[in-house]
Amino acid sequence: MSDYLILLLVSFLANAFSAFVGGGAGLLQLPLLIFLGLPFSVALATHKIATVALGVGATLRHLRQRNLDLRFSLVILASGIPGVITGANIILSIPDYMATLALGFLTVGLGIYSWSSKELGQVLQPKHRDTSGYLIGSFVIFFIGILNGSLTSGTGLFVTLWLIYWFGLDYKSAVAYTLVLVGLFWNGSGAVTLALQTEVRWDWLPVLLLASIAGGYVGAHLSIIKSNKVIKRAFEVVTILVGAKLILSAI
Repeated sequence: MSDYLILLLVSFLANAFSAFVGGGAGLLQLPLLIFLGLPFSVALATHKIATVALGVGATLRHLRQRNLDLRFSLVILASGIPGVITGANIILSIPDYMATLALGFLTVGLGIYSWSSKELGQVLQPKHRDTSGYLIGSFVIFFIGILNGSLTSGTGLFVTLWLIYWFGLDYKSAVAYTLVLVGLFWNGSGAVTLALQTEVRWDWLPVLLLASIAGGYVGAHLSIIKSNKVIKRAFEVVTILVGAKLILSAI
């Protein structure tokens, strides 16, 4: 019973923060599953399935706003999902020490870059919506998808910042796209791929799913009602924490 209560509380907080800033649920949730005794592969598959519920909770809240463009959403899905499946197919067969270390430094770099760019993501200014812009943007999203499928946490933060930097979204819009498309569809693809290859702790999933849906909804609500400036600061804190955690894990 104590394990279930810990799972419920930590998963709710992790997913609420993730839904607020656009990524990072694995910062708390995945290490907790390992701490409670699951092998890495089992913890990763269980975590991936649970994060789909984060996408469900966030989607329930964001759909009420009707602020997602269908064409733009399809670009993110079409370029990202193949990368996710590719990454999920290779993660269980290769050591991830160097990749995790590199991802850690890159994630810290995201936070520092955002912190130093004072006006980044404060105003919605669509750009690179021509053919070449979509091609370049899609290539990077495909690569992020590989990271999402193969590594444990923080890759949603990459999607959020890339949508802001390359496509000119503000933080509110970028977080909405990340939560719905990455949280629901990308993570769903990775979860299915991993579940077909390794064991899942099914008896823990009801608690994790409940906490993820609730946390996703609450975090999405906060991201809607708070300003871009507040979301930007929270994003920067989470990226630096996630990056530091990945570096320490690799070391």
